[in-house]
Amino acid sequence: MLDYGAGTGLLAETLAAGVGALTLAEPSAGMRGQARAKVADGRLPATTRIWELDLSRDPVPDERFDVVVSVLTLHHIHELDRVLAALATMLVPGGRLCIVDLEEEDGTFHDLESGFDGHHGFARDVLTGLLHAAGLVDVEVDRLDTLVKDDRAYHRFLAVAQRPR
Repeated sequence: MLDYGAGTGLLAETLAAGVGALTLAEPSAGMRGQARAKVADGRLPATTRIWELDLSRDPVPDERFDVVVSVLTLHHIHELDRVLAALATMLVPGGRLCIVDLEEEDGTFHDLESGFDGHHGFARDVLTGLLHAAGLVDVEVDRLDTLVKDDRAYHRFLAVAQRPR
């Protein structure tokens, strides 16, 4: 499994027992350092690989994965077409891409963070089109849950898509 935009490895901690080899891809040195500390203290398996990777600028690695996951990362990415195509390429035939991110919102999710210039969530039909354009099939995008931040509710979706066999 590849966790793209893995941050500190929180998702990988949760999923580690149920998957085989873990690879965490994260462009931030600080976040990678925290993930390495989790490997060192046993919260992540010793075999966990941690990559510096930003698919909006870096070449697509040769490695292929059964599953690629990404949680609350997509709305930070400007080069969506490029990154989604790269993630699709990194899947084995029949592999699955699973994304959790924000449904379209009014721009207040990051309003306290100066300099945020990403997406204010995604309309489900737009994201479906982007995933199809990346070459993925069997795309499903459904509401997952509601996240409360600063006393405001933000809906999150789960998108699952497959690389053709």
